[in-house]
Amino acid sequence: MKVRRDIREKKLHNKKRNKKLRLHLLTGLLILIAAIFIIPIVFTICNSFMAESEISANYGTVFETSETGGKKYISETVNLKFIPDMVSFQQYAQVLFKSPDYLLKFWNSMILVVPIVIFQMAVALLAAYGFTRYRGRIREMIFFAYVILMLMPYQVTLVPNYLVSEWLGIIDTNWAIWLPGIFSPFAVFLLTKFMRRIPMSMIEAAKIDGAGEWQIFRHICIPLCKGAMTSVAILIFIDYWNMVEQPLILLSDSDMHPLSVFLSKINQGEIGLAFAVATVYMIPSLLVFLYGEEYLVEGITYQGGIKG
Repeated sequence: MKVRRDIREKKLHNKKRNKKLRLHLLTGLLILIAAIFIIPIVFTICNSFMAESEISANYGTVFETSETGGKKYISETVNLKFIPDMVSFQQYAQVLFKSPDYLLKFWNSMILVVPIVIFQMAVALLAAYGFTRYRGRIREMIFFAYVILMLMPYQVTLVPNYLVSEWLGIIDTNWAIWLPGIFSPFAVFLLTKFMRRIPMSMIEAAKIDGAGEWQIFRHICIPLCKGAMTSVAILIFIDYWNMVEQPLILLSDSDMHPLSVFLSKINQGEIGLAFAVATVYMIPSLLVFLYGEEYLVEGITYQGGIKG
């Protein structure tokens, strides 16, 4: 009996040891993957504090014009470096105080993105409530059309959007960006699937107590969907904050372009400014994500339970 017990304890000990080993290996792998994703961000931020002379010494001429008129990459002159020899705020002074173009493009991005987030959420909440409360063959067909439109990449609908914008006479105006963004089906689909998880017993109890549709929508659906609303708002903001194709096609005036488009146009003599502008460009997305991280996780992992 003692031998059998020793064997069982040994097997149990080996099992626990193997489990801990697998856990450590998985943790190390996840740390490595996280480091791979974080390194470009750290690299950009660190290099934004380098002086222009140090950047030139480390990277030289990254691109030069070839004989055919194109760009030729020069690898031997590049020396990747994370820690600057001397911290300099020269690039940020140039971006924030001496070159108004960068701040103008930054505010162009805010003007284009913030209304899309606000009004797309408003339209999506009302549409999701309608799809949730009133079901039928026609409504399910409309919802199915929403799903099909959501699966299409924006590049597929870019030409129809341009033709419609031209017909409406809103080309080269912010409305050409706002209208397709406000009525995007992405938020409608996610919020509808979320609202349909709300127990009907709660809605029926509210109706018995005399609540109307507006009261049900305002006091039951919206409070229970706060996590999903925050998750969707974060995804919408990041998606449109990084848009490039829409402004390039629908806005011919470069003064109206957002910072995401302007970043790709920084020439080879402004590599240091590119690092600083990219850092400034990342700040809103990082702040939005960090502020709504808890709600984002809650919205993704929600299983239909109701908090008391």
